[in-house]
Amino acid sequence: MHEREFDYKVAIITVSTSRFNKYGSIMGIKNIPEDDESGMAIFEAFKGSVLDYRLVSDDLIQIRSAVFDVLRSADVCIITGGTGLNPKDLTIEALEDLFDKKIDGFGEIFRMQSFKEVGYSAILSRATAGIINGRVVFCLPGSKKAVQLGLEIIKASLKHILSHAKGLA
Repeated sequence: MHEREFDYKVAIITVSTSRFNKYGSIMGIKNIPEDDESGMAIFEAFKGSVLDYRLVSDDLIQIRSAVFDVLRSADVCIITGGTGLNPKDLTIEALEDLFDKKIDGFGEIFRMQSFKEVGYSAILSRATAGIINGRVVFCLPGSKKAVQLGLEIIKASLKHILSHAKGLA
């Protein structure tokens, strides 16, 4: 495996219309709502590397705007929520066309591992990842359990992905 040691910065975006309606737009890692267990799980997994947190509604423009904004300073953007099959879930639709390269294997492995836990319901998952301007974006479901599974995969492969995305490998 060709990867280099380097520091990276992480941004967290929670896509949730219900939380957005409750709290409004939130920015900053000191403002993660206590009922955002998935956002907090990501924060805990990357403590020390997290530089930003955003809460946005299931809205194409809000999602895209938040991602472009955080990628100005973050190397990694981890999004939780808005990946389901409900017509209001728009995270994948907002971002997939923006990927310079899609990381198909991330979603495949996520669903494979998810299948071991939830069986055939894993086909409902649209977890995905991709590269935008040399920075990696991961799109995870909103449930804390799904985020924890996604974090296992991300933590095990992140430096390798970033090494390739930045042309260092």
